[in-house]
Amino acid sequence: MRYVSTRGAAPVLSFEEAMLTGLARDGGLYVPETIPQMAADDIAALAGVSYEEAAFAVMRPYIGDAFSDAEFRAIIARAYAGFGHAARAPLVQLASNHFLLELFHGPTLAFKDFAMQLIGQLFQASLARSGKRVTIVGATSGDTGSAAIEAFRGLSNVDVFILFPHGRVSEVQRRQMTTPSEDNVHALALDGDFDDCQAAVKDMFNDFAFRDAVGLAGVNSINWARVLAQVVYYFTAAVSLGAPHRLVSFTVPTGNFGDIFAGYIARRMGLPIDRLVVATNQNDILHRALSSGGYVTQGVQPSISPSMDIQVSSNFERALFDVYDRDGAAVAQLMDELKTTGGFKISQGALQRLQGLFASGRASEAETGATIRDIFAETGQLLCPHSAVGAKVAREHLGQVPMVTLATAHPAKFPGAVEAATAKRPPLPNRMADLYDRPERMTRIANDLAVIEATIKERRRA
Repeated sequence: MRYVSTRGAAPVLSFEEAMLTGLARDGGLYVPETIPQMAADDIAALAGVSYEEAAFAVMRPYIGDAFSDAEFRAIIARAYAGFGHAARAPLVQLASNHFLLELFHGPTLAFKDFAMQLIGQLFQASLARSGKRVTIVGATSGDTGSAAIEAFRGLSNVDVFILFPHGRVSEVQRRQMTTPSEDNVHALALDGDFDDCQAAVKDMFNDFAFRDAVGLAGVNSINWARVLAQVVYYFTAAVSLGAPHRLVSFTVPTGNFGDIFAGYIARRMGLPIDRLVVATNQNDILHRALSSGGYVTQGVQPSISPSMDIQVSSNFERALFDVYDRDGAAVAQLMDELKTTGGFKISQGALQRLQGLFASGRASEAETGATIRDIFAETGQLLCPHSAVGAKVAREHLGQVPMVTLATAHPAKFPGAVEAATAKRPPLPNRMADLYDRPERMTRIANDLAVIEATIKERRRA
């Protein structure tokens, strides 16, 4: 299995090389050269197996010879051992044809744990074998950072620096990043929004002198291994609802497009997905782009669903690469237009392809709160604001095919918004009950690339 860049001008890499590299040296994102196929019988065989066994079956074709079967099974087992539910990603029924896929039973109570716990184990196995050290730099709108810190804290051959927008994440999200005491993890509160954090990370990857000097590695969803891990729960959910003998649809609350792109990959592999519905909050650039073909940034408006407060959706580039017939030069031109002018126009042919692949919708702040309130009243189920965005949009797309809404975070990560809607404050799980009492450790930092790079160079361990 080989991996190519969405911009067409970077070296072709193996899985392990692409995982450790993160962002391609031409600024693009790595994707598989071909998509492995799963026959209907192979999909049907996933019924009744453990999540770990399903993960091995779905992901193994992408790994190549990076790890033996035994090594990869052990990596998967370690990755999901700390989850708080035996099913890892259980389904809950909300209505006659509407289901919730709970993706918040991992160590940091967010769907990012599915990918980050796996990638942490993959990195550890690879680096232990090679003896190399890396510096992981990530940007987060709330959940990726805590998941990365949890996955890499205390590792001797990894330093972790997480940029998050100062004052724009929930208190629980912030404390999950700032309370770990290990000296290899660093929480950097950037003066800016998530797009500023993400831009700084990409600029560091494109500063090749800095990148090579510190051994830069990325764990944002620019990293293919992140997307790959998320493909698995589409299969487990769909099979639970009757696939491959029955179509299933998914609605995905998304800001950076990585989670729904994983669903697209699952469908490309042969999973019978009817509709993939993009659900956005008031920062609705993806809904606007899919509706009109104009991908134009308008600035980020803070919301009660902060992990979706994004205007530059990195993984959308992977979808564009496919609908532009894998023309790396065309994608590079679009990304250059985005960087220089703040937007681009999707060609008519590419837009028609995108609209054939994805539906979309949006939820305002008021609609998000109302959905939290209504679903709690109807079912007793508490939703975080991001999951509520998904549920609101999913309800607009219900039909004969079962609809699965991805619940991306535990409601206790956003207690204020949930309490405002339901008058019920969701408690943290017992293992996190003392989170508000733990001392915090973070650095506030200017939105200045030179300052950020100097801080990383100074604090990383030699």
